[in-house]
Amino acid sequence: MRPLFLATIAALSLMPGVAKAWGGTAHTVIDRAALEAIPEDGPVFLRKYEDYIAASSLLPDSWRGNSENFSKIEEDPNHGWFREQFTFLKPIPRSRYEFVIALYKQYEKIKDSDPETAARTNVRWTGTLPYAAIEAYDRIVVCMRRVRAADATGENASVAEQNCAFDVIRLGHYIGDGANPMHDSVSSDGWRGPNPQGYTTDRSVHGRFESQFVDGMKLTVADIAPRIGKPSRTEGDMFDAVLAYLDHSGDKVGAVFALEKRDGFANFADKDVREMVYERTAAGATMLRDMLCRAWAESVLPPAQVEPSPLDFANPKFNPETGSAPD
Repeated sequence: MRPLFLATIAALSLMPGVAKAWGGTAHTVIDRAALEAIPEDGPVFLRKYEDYIAASSLLPDSWRGNSENFSKIEEDPNHGWFREQFTFLKPIPRSRYEFVIALYKQYEKIKDSDPETAARTNVRWTGTLPYAAIEAYDRIVVCMRRVRAADATGENASVAEQNCAFDVIRLGHYIGDGANPMHDSVSSDGWRGPNPQGYTTDRSVHGRFESQFVDGMKLTVADIAPRIGKPSRTEGDMFDAVLAYLDHSGDKVGAVFALEKRDGFANFADKDVREMVYERTAAGATMLRDMLCRAWAESVLPPAQVEPSPLDFANPKFNPETGSAPD
């Protein structure tokens, strides 16, 4: 896999306008740490694709270029979850499209009375990260069923495994982004709104934290591997778990800005900033590992039979605005 790793890194580095998100270092470390923490009763086949997955950790960012606007419009929101923008929405809909429609209804409601807020009441300025993550998770469950089926019959499972590896790239990126508090707040690129603490409004703060500092401190898998315990999140609703994970991360955004006030993230030896990076990247790797193990456990079961179908008007959850019933 090493030649593929180097070739993919080279290709991504040449793409114009690629937003680096956590930065290549952190995304790669999160992915590798998660895969290496999979226990022996988990989807260990994914370890064979560690170099491929790690080398492709920034791939979803490359789908956001201004020159590929169809892809950009769909992909951009998948990398953020700006909670302050939709406090009016409780509970969070269990459907991407119900979420979009709810935002538009709020936009229509406030566009005349509060045009400034209305201008950001849309998916680009709220984000859709938990939907992107749970959609990738569902795809991984499906492809893992195919891996199991091939293994059970003695067939070659390599194609099914490669399909899983590709979806792990997507899930890993979104979960990695969610580990960064700046991806879970409207203050992703400088503090927005009331600012009694005098936090920076400089847009470069995002990159200075997640790329410049992480690269400068030379983050490695060994730094966070001891922080990843045994798999958890083995029960309960996975979408709810993703939302809780993002909430926990977003709650730390003020702490990140407070750390920035010291020296602008220029001191790579700053123990507190380093600890924030260690804790957050370890949390991302843990969440990714847990989701992969949970998907593997779910894949042993046959697909649930949903009657009436989500597309059936008789389904009690059927929503005529989306044409389907949410999960």
